[in-house]
Amino acid sequence: MPVLAVLGIAHLLNDLMQSLIPAVYPLLKESYALDFTQIGMITLTFQLAGAMLQPVVGMVTDKRPAPYSPVVGMMFTLAGLISLAFAASYTVILISVALIGIGSSIFHPEATRTARYAAGGRQGLAQGIFQVGGQTGGALGPVFAALIIVPWGQPSLAWFAVAALSAMMLLIWIGRQQAEISEAFATMRAARQSKSDKPQPSRRNVAIGLTVLTFLMFTKNTYGESFRSFYTFYLIERFDVSIPFSQMMLFVFLLAAAVGVLIGGIVGDRVGRYRIIWISVLGPLPLTLILPYADLFWTVALTIMINLIMASAFASILIYAMELLPNRIGLIGGLFYGLNFGLAGISAALLGSLADVYGVETLYQICALLPLAGLMAWFLPRIDDT
Repeated sequence: MPVLAVLGIAHLLNDLMQSLIPAVYPLLKESYALDFTQIGMITLTFQLAGAMLQPVVGMVTDKRPAPYSPVVGMMFTLAGLISLAFAASYTVILISVALIGIGSSIFHPEATRTARYAAGGRQGLAQGIFQVGGQTGGALGPVFAALIIVPWGQPSLAWFAVAALSAMMLLIWIGRQQAEISEAFATMRAARQSKSDKPQPSRRNVAIGLTVLTFLMFTKNTYGESFRSFYTFYLIERFDVSIPFSQMMLFVFLLAAAVGVLIGGIVGDRVGRYRIIWISVLGPLPLTLILPYADLFWTVALTIMINLIMASAFASILIYAMELLPNRIGLIGGLFYGLNFGLAGISAALLGSLADVYGVETLYQICALLPLAGLMAWFLPRIDDT
């Protein structure tokens, strides 16, 4: 538990720095006269930079574990954050967010492996703790943007270098515990395998499972990205709220995701990953259909409920994929966090173009249908521990 707690805090700090990027979009849009397509391209650059290296880092660390690689990733994040604070052009903004994305691509695979190894028999709880740290950090970004960055301006981003340096110290401590954690996990898994005579998933089931999970993550992330990148603009345009108020509402949305991730992980340990995936990907559909027509109060209420349900899937999706390929934890961590980044970035670029053509309000009417993709969960193979 101490390792999981410290790992969760490190994830919080990592994702806090990431979340400052979309949180300052209104400020950047005004300062540099950007359109929604350019906003979407910032997200695309950040997400693709985070996506490209993650599976590669995961494959490398599966063969040769690198317990201190997250520290190296944090160095890239620190460089990108300081560069963004003093960026004087759109090009420098893109380079800065790419550095932050590369930092995350190095951080996540090895951190995911450590969470898996430190979990014991409570994989859902462990992934929930790890991911609730990240989600909470993501939720705090808009708060800091409203309280610090909006009043003090873009250069105040450099103050968050303290978060990067703190995360480095925590990750160095975790790296020192890695050998003991890995040995304990190997002993536990060997004991479990000796008691089980159930066959491993076939290659066909692995291929089908990973394909369906990828599709579900794409649709889930597309809907989530419509909030992360454009929710503040939606609230300002539809309800004429202030920028600080819209940032606080984005915080509420992201905080609901943090709670949903933890609940989903804990409940998944009890009822199985398969059921949680079904509930989380299809369950929000009635609420998403109502959302574009709600007043401000019900917009906030529906936003919370939608994200509580939708966010509960990620721990179960990740653990389901780990059970499909139990000896490739680094690859799975890199692949699915990489998919999170890459698919969300592609989505943001497409959504930005739609918002420019049809308007932000119409964008949410279109995105309301995305949870229908949850019907694809029907094709997920049933495997052990799910």
